[in-house]
Amino acid sequence: MAKKVCLIHTGGTIGMAGTEHGYAPRRGFLQSTLAGIQELNSEEVPAFDLIEYDNLLDSSNISVREWVRIAQDIADRYEQYDGFVILHGTDTMAYTASALSFMLEGLAKPVILTGAQIPLYEVRSDGRNNLITSLMIAGNCHVPEVCIFFGSGLYRGNRATKVSADELTAFESPNYPALGESGVGITINQGALRKAGTGLRLSKFEPQQIAVLKIFPGMQFEMIENILTADLKGIVFEAFGSGNVPEDRGTLKRVLKKAEKNGTVIVVCTQCLRGSAVIGQYKTSMSFAEAGAVSGYDMTVEAAVTKLYYLLSRNYDLDTIKKLMVTDLRGEMTVH
Repeated sequence: MAKKVCLIHTGGTIGMAGTEHGYAPRRGFLQSTLAGIQELNSEEVPAFDLIEYDNLLDSSNISVREWVRIAQDIADRYEQYDGFVILHGTDTMAYTASALSFMLEGLAKPVILTGAQIPLYEVRSDGRNNLITSLMIAGNCHVPEVCIFFGSGLYRGNRATKVSADELTAFESPNYPALGESGVGITINQGALRKAGTGLRLSKFEPQQIAVLKIFPGMQFEMIENILTADLKGIVFEAFGSGNVPEDRGTLKRVLKKAEKNGTVIVVCTQCLRGSAVIGQYKTSMSFAEAGAVSGYDMTVEAAVTKLYYLLSRNYDLDTIKKLMVTDLRGEMTVH
């Protein structure tokens, strides 16, 4: 039976048109561009149906609402297609991929996000290879995960992060092997894949107040005190090294205790591209330990944020959320 893929166009550079004001989304432009790509008619490329959103967005404007819509569209069409490709802007692609990995429980089919640094209609666009290869993987390969394909690499979505604003190899998976590679052929790293689920279950996110703060030398921790209200449900700190913060005169400790008292989940990730944040490894992380913070280990910030959205939306109690934050749920972290 012929394979068929659902292609969902949410916006982003890949489908933009040239205007007097620069690249901009235009309804219907992608479809006309695709019609001119002869390679899409090859027998090697699966058939696909294009779904184009009415309101095409720069990925900077993607929010929880759009994450839920994409997940719902996949769930509604799950039995009709062999795989899904989502065209998306690169700036927040890793956030969307991470969010979908948590919302789409029991996934057994490929869901691949891709895009481009140069619009598809341009002569030197990287979008052709990204699109064609993503379609081929989604239709022909057993990859039961939410992934990002970009350049020549296929990455687990909740392990990927954008590392370049202008290189055509814009994404990396710093702490986990690539799931596949596109060269002369397409190679899938079967040993790195998660097991296929037994039935898709959609777990929608609800809006949550979550903050992300990057630690820097000389940081005045008093400035964050005003955001630590009872409405703030989670906070992700990007700390130095393995989870360290500057030693101060007790201000941070007081601020963190306020967050703990409010029931705010405190997660500590590392600013480093590679490696893990492990609270307590150094004395300079003890303020976090004393406030009941949890280690983000080798999770990307994108994964930590979307995992918080997932757990908070399930209405778990605080202890359960803390326990699950340090538990590998979707391959987003290395188990310690």
